[in-house]
Amino acid sequence: MSAEDPSVAWKQWHEHRVATVSAPYGPLALIGTHWLADYPEGRIPAVPGLWRAAAGGVTLTAGPQDGITLDGDPLAGAAVLAADESPPSHSRLAAGEVRLVVIRREGEWAVRVFDPAAPGRAAFAGIEATAYDPAYAVPGHFIPYGEERTVQVENVDGRARGLGLGGELSFSFAGDRHTVRVAVDEEDGSLWAVVGDATGGRSSYRFRFLKPGTPAADGSVTVDLNRVQLPPCAFADHFVCPFPPPGNTLPFELAAGERRLKGALASGI
Repeated sequence: MSAEDPSVAWKQWHEHRVATVSAPYGPLALIGTHWLADYPEGRIPAVPGLWRAAAGGVTLTAGPQDGITLDGDPLAGAAVLAADESPPSHSRLAAGEVRLVVIRREGEWAVRVFDPAAPGRAAFAGIEATAYDPAYAVPGHFIPYGEERTVQVENVDGRARGLGLGGELSFSFAGDRHTVRVAVDEEDGSLWAVVGDATGGRSSYRFRFLKPGTPAADGSVTVDLNRVQLPPCAFADHFVCPFPPPGNTLPFELAAGERRLKGALASGI
C-alpha cells in the first residue's frame, strides 16, 4: 500500500492521537481544574501561590517558597495573567515538573494543573478504535448561518454553558440524509461538532467530537466518520466538555473512529 492509501493515513492519524494524549502534558496529565470563585481567600489546596481574579485577568502572588516560575524565571511578587493560549507543555507557569494553565470560561477564571506523574497517564493502555472503513468517509456540505448562534448546552460538570455554532453540516449515510450543527474555528474556518449516536454509553463513550476540516468555497467537505474522536473529558474528569446540542445525536450506530479508552468497564465513565 502507498502512503496515500486512506487506511494508512488513518493508522498514522490514530498513532498520532495516542502519542498526543499520552504526552507528558497531554490531557491524561490533567489532575485539576480549580475555579477561582470557589476559593475567595485565594488559596487553592495543593496549588502554590495566592490566586485572585482581577479586572484584567488573574493576579498570582508568589514567593520563593512557592517554587513557581513565570516564563522560566522565579516568580517573587505579583503578576497579572491573561488566559493561557499556549498548550500546557508551553505554559508560562510551572512549579517543578507541574504546569499551571490559566483559563477563562464565560467570564469565570480557573487554573488547571497538569502533572506528568498523573495516575491517569500511568494507567493509560491506549484508545480503543475501529479500523478504517471507506463506507464511513462520505461527502458533506456546509451551510453557514451567516452569524454565530449560541445555544445553552449542559456540560459534563452539570452546568449549562453557551456553545457557539456557525452553521449546519449535512451528509448522507446508509441511504439517509443527516444534519448536525457545527462550530467554526475563527482562525482557519475548520468545522467541529459534538455528536452522539446509538453506541454512546454502550460500546462507545457517551459522545464524541467530529472534526471534518475546512470546507471548500462551495461548502463541500469530506465527512470522515472514521476520525470521530474522544473528547478531552474522556481522558480526565477535570475537563469541561459540552454534551451534543439538540439535533446532534445521530440515529444510527456510529461504529467507527475512537470508541473509548482501552480497558474501560463502562464507556460513559
